[in-house]
Amino acid sequence: VAMSWVIIVLAAAIMVGLTAVLALEPLHGPDTEKAFILMSTAYLHPVLAGICLSGILAAIMSTAAAQMLVASSAFAQDIYRGLLRPQSQGRELLWVGRFAVLTIAIVAFLLALDPESTVLDLVAWAWAGFGSAFGPAIVLSLYWPRMTRNGALAGMIVGGVTVILWQQGEGALFDLYEMIPGVVLSSLTIWLVSLFERRGRQEDRLPSTPSSPR
Repeated sequence: VAMSWVIIVLAAAIMVGLTAVLALEPLHGPDTEKAFILMSTAYLHPVLAGICLSGILAAIMSTAAAQMLVASSAFAQDIYRGLLRPQSQGRELLWVGRFAVLTIAIVAFLLALDPESTVLDLVAWAWAGFGSAFGPAIVLSLYWPRMTRNGALAGMIVGGVTVILWQQGEGALFDLYEMIPGVVLSSLTIWLVSLFERRGRQEDRLPSTPSSPR
């Protein structure tokens, strides 16, 4: 049922785009993402157009609220309480979560200030970060039992940083989608760190060689 709904929604979105190509003046750059809005205001009754535009705002607000809540809870529980202050409780965690929400909102606002950025580009960049940071760690945790905790953490950091730095480059090699080098370097980091960490543990557990009698 879920997959059927996804297919219907994506097909409808594609049809809106194809219809806009024929019905509207050529759109360029960020204006291409206004096709649905322009189609609604140009060809629908004002009441129906208002309902359609309200649907866009409702979808944006519900998604943003859910993502900010999850991110703030993860920061407060998994990072602040899990790594920084294990003794923190209740009200302290509440204020940490609120601070995380405010920080995330400010970062999102600054990203949205770029007039040349598009939702598609931002989403693609975000998925590159998610895929590079978490993808190799999740896959290797299922199929490579020798992966260690520190190896997974190192791979997440390297994958995320690679996506951020790769996006700043220009020309030739840097035109490659950020997820590709991110996944490669993250996987390589997990493998190397886990390998050396396990080798170090094995060397620490080796019994000392008894001295030979003279």
